[in-house]
Amino acid sequence: MTTVAELPAGFADKVLSAQSTFRSVMDAMARPGSVQRITATAGTPAAMMRGSAAIALTLFDHDTPIWLDAAISATSDVAKWLKFHTSAPVIADASIASFALIGDAKNLPPLDRFAFGSNEYPNRSTTLILQIDSLTQGPAFELKGPGIDGTALLHAMIQPRDLFERLTVNEALFPRGIDVVLVHDDTIVAIPRTTRLVASGA
Repeated sequence: MTTVAELPAGFADKVLSAQSTFRSVMDAMARPGSVQRITATAGTPAAMMRGSAAIALTLFDHDTPIWLDAAISATSDVAKWLKFHTSAPVIADASIASFALIGDAKNLPPLDRFAFGSNEYPNRSTTLILQIDSLTQGPAFELKGPGIDGTALLHAMIQPRDLFERLTVNEALFPRGIDVVLVHDDTIVAIPRTTRLVASGA
C-alpha cells in the first residue's frame, strides 16, 4: 500500500512547468495532428506516461472530475497521486467526467459512455487522454479541419484502430462532441472535435 510520503513528486517548479505544459497543450489544440513535446518533468505513477502526468498537474483541479480506465485504476497509486497533487475527484461515472485517462486505449469504452456537453455548454464534455504506443511511427492518418493548412499527416500507432470512425459522431453533434489528446511518453497530439479524417493507410 502506497503512502502519501511514497507518492512520486509533482512538478519541481509548479508555475513554470504548468505554464510550459499549458502552452504545449494549446499549441497541440491549435494545430491538430501536430506532435508537440512536453518539456516539463514530473514524478509519474507507473501506469501514467510523462505527458499524461504533466497534463494532469496542469489542467486537473477540484472542479474537474476524472474517470480512470481499468488499466490506470488497477492499483490505487494513480488515484492517490491525482488526489494529492491536483485535488481532482476520481469518479466511477464516466458520463460526468471532465477528463478520462485511458491506459488501455484499444479497449476504449463506447464514446456514448462519456459526456458530449450541451448546445448551451459544449465545453462540458469529456476530454479523452489516450496513452498509445507511438506518435511518430505507424499507419499514416491524413487530417483536415480548423487549424490545419490543407491537410496534416500524422504517423501514429493509434488505438483503438477505429478511433477516427468513432469520432465521426462529432460532425453530427457539433458544437457538442468529444476532444481527444493522444499521448506517447512526453509527446502529445490533439484531435479536437472539429478535426476530420481524410484518409488513412499503412
